[in-house]
Amino acid sequence: MEAILLEYLWVLLVLVALEGLLAADNAVVMAVMVKHLPKEQQKKALFYGLVGAFVFRFAALFMITLLVDVWQIQALGAAYLLFIAFKHIYDQRKGKEHSLEPEATKGSGFWMTVLKVELADIAFAVDSMLAAVALAMTLPHLGAMEIGGINGGQFGVMLAGGIVGIIIMRFAAHKFVKLLEKYPQLETTAFVIVGWVGVKLTVLTLAHKDLGILPYDFAHSAEWKLIFWAVLLGIVAVGALISVKKNKAQEA
Repeated sequence: MEAILLEYLWVLLVLVALEGLLAADNAVVMAVMVKHLPKEQQKKALFYGLVGAFVFRFAALFMITLLVDVWQIQALGAAYLLFIAFKHIYDQRKGKEHSLEPEATKGSGFWMTVLKVELADIAFAVDSMLAAVALAMTLPHLGAMEIGGINGGQFGVMLAGGIVGIIIMRFAAHKFVKLLEKYPQLETTAFVIVGWVGVKLTVLTLAHKDLGILPYDFAHSAEWKLIFWAVLLGIVAVGALISVKKNKAQEA
């Protein structure tokens, strides 16, 4: 039981870090979206928009758990995670920045801005939610309770990841923004992790019982888990080293 709880805690820590790094960039975009509003309305617009987004995340998790065992859904999720990871790295190499100009929301009323903030967070949430699902799906079952056809423990980790994402988006994103300003390479590291999670979801898809391209037991084996976490830790270590090295070079 201690080993299972430790594995759950490790997955949750990875989700918190991933949510934080992904939410930082998203928070900057949202800050621009509400910039045209009076100061007293800016916080309200962000708060109302994120409350609606939280409701969406909670409802979406139930929908995902109902569809999570459909291999076509798994395949689409894997393709999406791999796509956004490669796109981010490609755009960065080409010098493109993910941004939203103030003119895109200039002139919008308060509730229209709230709606745009909510839609933006929903769009941003897709990648982190899929990553949370992919990470949680191969966790060992915790307890006998099931929610929407998925183990209650696994669902709890997914839900906790979503809640943490909202909290970071609302309260702690500025700290991650400062971290990314100092170590911009960490954002690329986060997307490489997203891509690696996409690989994990690909393995789960190929090992689905309706496909059988890979052995089902392999996708849920201790060996594959060891490979996955070893590579993930390697990505984090290399990303951190490169970030620190580049930061020192800039300071010099």
